[in-house]
Amino acid sequence: MKGPGEILLISCYELGHQPIALASPLAFLEQAGYFPDIIDLSVQKLDMAKIKRARLIAISVPMHTALRIGSMVSTRVRENNTTCHITFFGLYSSLNKDALLGKCADSIIGGEYETALVSLVKSLEANGGRPIEGVSTRRNNAAPTLTHLPFIAPRRTLLPPLEKYAHLEENGTLRQVGYVEASRGCRYHCRHCPIPSVYDGRFFLIPREVVLEDIKSLVEMGATHITFGDPDFLNGPVHSLRIVRSMHAHFPDLTFDFTAKIEHLIRDQSSLSELAELGCIFVVSAAESLSNTILSYLDKNHTRADITRAVHLTRQAGITLRPSLVPFTPWTTIEDIIDLFDFVEKEGLIDALDPVQYTIRLLIPPGSLLLSEPSITPHLGPLIQELFTYHWTHPDPRVDRLQEVFAEEVEKGTQEEVDPAAIFYQLKEIAYAVYEGRPPVTITHPVHADRKRPPRLTEPWFCCAEPTKQQFEIIQERT
Repeated sequence: MKGPGEILLISCYELGHQPIALASPLAFLEQAGYFPDIIDLSVQKLDMAKIKRARLIAISVPMHTALRIGSMVSTRVRENNTTCHITFFGLYSSLNKDALLGKCADSIIGGEYETALVSLVKSLEANGGRPIEGVSTRRNNAAPTLTHLPFIAPRRTLLPPLEKYAHLEENGTLRQVGYVEASRGCRYHCRHCPIPSVYDGRFFLIPREVVLEDIKSLVEMGATHITFGDPDFLNGPVHSLRIVRSMHAHFPDLTFDFTAKIEHLIRDQSSLSELAELGCIFVVSAAESLSNTILSYLDKNHTRADITRAVHLTRQAGITLRPSLVPFTPWTTIEDIIDLFDFVEKEGLIDALDPVQYTIRLLIPPGSLLLSEPSITPHLGPLIQELFTYHWTHPDPRVDRLQEVFAEEVEKGTQEEVDPAAIFYQLKEIAYAVYEGRPPVTITHPVHADRKRPPRLTEPWFCCAEPTKQQFEIIQERT
């Protein structure tokens, strides 16, 4: 497979970022002497000429949305190339291997996938039939590769330019964003998160020099802001601080954001001011719920009081906290939803949350740690393989219906570019109307369009959200 285009890597969705899940395997494959081609369906069409000449097509599925889209893409691929080998790689591939193998894929690569992908290419090139470490087929069920790889800097020259992707919006201006990883996996076992089901508490640090080389290449491409896409940037706080200190020394005007647990923001509060001085302008943290009961079921290891404290600590340091949520679970009550809106308004977080956060419904993929949580059993239905999640039903039908209405309202408002604060107040009114047993009214709450809003990325969607009708329509147009 040394010929150009015989290997094709496809990305379906990476939250509006230039896909590192293509850039990293590209580097490994080129190092091994191969010349892959790529398609990023978030900004490109499914090029049938590329599809037809490929002998191996590898589809990246790092998150649920990408998996839903990727399964549809594999059907189009097979219609146009009946002999190519289709492999799925990334976090959600190994979780859903039973549903994917045979129907969508010839093989599955989970965990740390780069070296396994190179091994698969070499095996196919040699017409080999032996089992490959880290690669599952219908005949060979392989465990995900969970060893530290010899990381090299991602290869980005084949990818679309940064201007095609989400930007940072700050003080009315837009800036180009680069996306890097300083670590993979996670040392924690939050029950609703898919990462522990694959990594089981393991995480791997990417060498500082590799991360800095990647950042340098992104700056040369025009990035003035960096997103650290680690599941938790503070899993290895010493490593992370060394990286951003070096980054700031080389690029003092570069800003950044990262994701970290609530408990880590509290544990490392003494570092927050330094992180702000080094260029951090916002942090994403999986708050998930304000209910201590639900937080216990999810094994989040933080409380409602901790969330409030983290909001205040980051704000004091000059950093915006952007919480992510799972507001709809089998244990959520209407009162919980009301409480969430009141809390967000009271704490001044309306502009710190994208409206999609109010719509997230708990996903339970195969292998989820939640399947061993006794409190989920009364609500749990069968695995819906085409949706890659277990069905569950809320004991109060009003809650399930409210989630559907929220999702419709947010999709419509996002498409029409309605001010997120206006969407917030309309959702709040809908929730109160359900709580009070009356029809909702259209809210005309005064929203000041010229208000100062905290920095944010222009990608409005989220990894745990179901793909919208519009997203499916766009992909269908591109395929």
